[in-house]
Amino acid sequence: MSEIAGDRPGPLAAPIALPEWGVASLRKLAILAVLALAWQAAAVWTAKPILLPSFTQTMAALAEGLLNEGLVSSSWTSLSVLLKGYALAVAIAFLLVSLAVANGFARETLRTLISMFNPLPAIAILPLAMLWFGLGEKSLLFVLVHAVLWPFALATLGGFDAVPETQRLVGRNYGLRGPAYVFRILIPAALPSIIYGLKIGWAFAWRTLIAAELVFGVSSGQGGLGWYIFRNRNELFTDKVFAGLALVIIIGLLVEGVVFRALEAMTVRKWGMQR
Repeated sequence: MSEIAGDRPGPLAAPIALPEWGVASLRKLAILAVLALAWQAAAVWTAKPILLPSFTQTMAALAEGLLNEGLVSSSWTSLSVLLKGYALAVAIAFLLVSLAVANGFARETLRTLISMFNPLPAIAILPLAMLWFGLGEKSLLFVLVHAVLWPFALATLGGFDAVPETQRLVGRNYGLRGPAYVFRILIPAALPSIIYGLKIGWAFAWRTLIAAELVFGVSSGQGGLGWYIFRNRNELFTDKVFAGLALVIIIGLLVEGVVFRALEAMTVRKWGMQR
């Protein structure tokens, strides 16, 4: 009884556990911080801002561009065109894949088209697009559809082919045919592959659009983000060029980390189809 109650150690407080998405976000922030420090150190060491502006100079140019130089409107011009082409390509791909599922000849036709056009860089057909559709949004939409259509169709068709036969039999036993069979059996079962295809299609579309705008850049009377980069490169505003490139990366990270992560959380992660 020599032990005093007040001296007894109390129960240890349970450590605060961050959610999985919070841990992943902290890791990404740490990686970005390390990259920013390395960038800053390299710029200070080279001491040639015309070739490699520092991270702080680039962020200052980015803030100036967003506030005073129309970088927001340029970004929205690019994104609006991208969303149109992306949605059109996804719709066409779903139609082609649905036909391929229902018909053997259509399947072989789609596989042949994918083998022909998927390796063809979208920017390589830009001269033809300019010849056929002129200098404007139609040319950009044409190359965007080409950039997204084939990789997304390939991923979706692969996902449909991987659906277990038992699930297919369940759909047939319930009398599902045509679009009902695709939307109620194949798409839910192949959703991880479809989302993966959407990610790949987004990345291809984003880089294709920036590359196309670097060539002629004008869409509906306005210059896009690629044109902002090209214009400042001609004027040797390297910090603004890096600011435009940084914004391309930031938008890509936001789409990947917010839009697609939310889509996965609401579907394949929630249903236990993906870790």
